[in-house]
Amino acid sequence: MAVREGRSAKWSTWEEPLVTGSMPGSTTLEATPPPLIYGAGETSPAGPLYWATKRCFDVLFSAAGIICLLPLMTVVATVVRLSSHGPVFFKQTRIGRDGIPFAFYKFRSMEMGSEERKHALLHRNQAEYPLFKMRDDPRVTPFGRVIRRLGIDELPQLWNVLRGDMTLVGPRPHLPEEVREYRPRHWTRLEVTPGITCLWQVRARKELSFHEWIESDLEYVQRQCVWLDFSIMARTLLVLFSSDRVY
Repeated sequence: MAVREGRSAKWSTWEEPLVTGSMPGSTTLEATPPPLIYGAGETSPAGPLYWATKRCFDVLFSAAGIICLLPLMTVVATVVRLSSHGPVFFKQTRIGRDGIPFAFYKFRSMEMGSEERKHALLHRNQAEYPLFKMRDDPRVTPFGRVIRRLGIDELPQLWNVLRGDMTLVGPRPHLPEEVREYRPRHWTRLEVTPGITCLWQVRARKELSFHEWIESDLEYVQRQCVWLDFSIMARTLLVLFSSDRVY
């Protein structure tokens, strides 16, 4: 995986593959990353004061959220563990700021081996490639449908926010294979820290195509400010209780 050498670097081209691996499910990040030389330079209007304020709010809110929601998360973890075979948490590699990969966490909502079964379900995909979304996914457990509907499966990402891998508001982190599909100007979305919620989630949600999703993220990068972040968080609460939450 390529990593930028400095925040002032201007991206121009990407000459090496983002990931390697020839078999389904065997894709891995490159062991020795080439220098980041692909993208569009700094485009966010946000300054140091914004980033400091955002980080302070992230730390306070995520820490408070973990403490306050610990009883709920304990119950969810217990039910996940007892209702289906497998670990409590689902861990996955996602691509973060500056193209740096990190471990992304959710409560497990699918049966074990769901990643391997995905290839047999590609013909039922209801989203634009490289995304994969489908209604009534047979891999999702009964309890998994409940926590997905309520957005509870995302709560472990508060730990990602506390660690600094993610922020409360920012582009959702993509999988390595999804990042490989970026067009040149799309790399700008990697100039900011990925988040739990962002503009596309409070707009059309799953109706957006892959590239429309990224365009919405680019709009966020260009408009970043404290008030926009608070607006997105408030609208996210409305989406959580809508009838069109998620697949």
